[in-house]
Amino acid sequence: MTSRSASSDFIDTLRAHLPKAAFRETAPHYVEEPRGRWQGHGVVVAPDNTEGVAAVVRACAEARVPVLPYGGGTGLVGGQISPDGPVPVILSLERIRAVRGIWPDENVMVVEAGAILQDIHGAAEAEDRLFPLSIAAKGSARLGGLLGTNAGGINVLRYGNARDLCLGLEAVLPDGRIWHGLKRLRKDNTGYDLRNLLIGSEGTLGVITAASLKLFPRPASEGTALMVVDGPRAALDLLAMARRHVAEGVSAFEIMHRQGLEFLAETLPDIRQPFETIPNWLVLIDVGLARGLDPARALEDLFAEAFEAGLVTDGAIAQSEAQRRDFWEIREQIPEANRRIGAISSHDISVPMSCIPEFIERGREVIADLGEFRINCFGHLGDGNLHYNVFPAPGRSRDDHAGDRERVQRAVHDLVHKMDGSVSAEHGIGRLKVGDLERYGDPVKLDAMRAIKAALDPAGIMNPGAVLRG
Repeated sequence: MTSRSASSDFIDTLRAHLPKAAFRETAPHYVEEPRGRWQGHGVVVAPDNTEGVAAVVRACAEARVPVLPYGGGTGLVGGQISPDGPVPVILSLERIRAVRGIWPDENVMVVEAGAILQDIHGAAEAEDRLFPLSIAAKGSARLGGLLGTNAGGINVLRYGNARDLCLGLEAVLPDGRIWHGLKRLRKDNTGYDLRNLLIGSEGTLGVITAASLKLFPRPASEGTALMVVDGPRAALDLLAMARRHVAEGVSAFEIMHRQGLEFLAETLPDIRQPFETIPNWLVLIDVGLARGLDPARALEDLFAEAFEAGLVTDGAIAQSEAQRRDFWEIREQIPEANRRIGAISSHDISVPMSCIPEFIERGREVIADLGEFRINCFGHLGDGNLHYNVFPAPGRSRDDHAGDRERVQRAVHDLVHKMDGSVSAEHGIGRLKVGDLERYGDPVKLDAMRAIKAALDPAGIMNPGAVLRG
């Protein structure tokens, strides 16, 4: 069925269902991708409740107008941008952001999809609880987008992805009906799991409007350390050693290459780096322990054993909360430094953890065969997710390599696929990686995905062009 643009007559129809406050000017952040790769279009509406969302989707279904669900706009694969085709309704969840309830004894909270992640953290903390999903864009990312992309972040090692932190959903399906699935149950085997079908579907199967989220007890004490390692293999051995020391107390384990630290020194010189000489490889370890256990002592013991084993050569253990924040600032500002330098091609990939050292070495060789480039490899070593970004040589810009981006990306993704990895570890498919999904995806899985899409969204109005070709 052919989609139609959101015409002035159609907007008049929406005005009959929504108050004036629901209509927004099409400001740049609604139609621009953060990296500047896409410019989109659309008519922006922002209902203030689930019934309003249902009315919009129902009207769009009847008129065959595309619907583009919009969260915080922080996605990096173009899932929130419609660059061509019929003018869509950009359905923003920004006004649907309440915390509907918190049950500390159950370790559950129910939150609306427009809530900003940092505000969710604050609401949980007020009840002495932890919602562990955390990403660099926590100050602007909204829950609906995080669930729609099955976001990961820094604490996946201990707590899992967004999918692992969600118990139930409320969602508007493509025909405008509301699915009331906001259960707080940890066991519910009543048929197909629509929750996990919608999570990660990037708005192509419906609009998530609220979620029941898992909470956790806050660790009684936390500690952070930076340790210098000889390379990725030593980092993996250090991770195994850390788990022997504190078991599931390891919350995050990040790896950083000197290239990222050099980019920080060049573009964000006010960020304090703890080592006078930038090391080749560095890991950031975060631990959260129960009452009576001393995280600083645990990290000191870990460093001593790792030093004796030849895994680490230097290190720094945070002595205060301010120093912990300083250590994390190094890791969390690397993407901003990357943005200022200007990547030719950025890759959000994962490979089996034991294959990471081989991948990094083979990746260096593959990129060297293509020309003179710089590689900034960093990311979540504890779950196998690397951000593998390729930059121009010093003195050149990414504009000088406009014709190289596709071949660099193809070379990296081909290597990932050969090593049984994923070309989309935590950012989703969006529009950027539709071709990659077709190239590397299992054909049976793709057929099943298309069948599900056709069954739930036969008119094809939900975020057309994202994940699957229209």
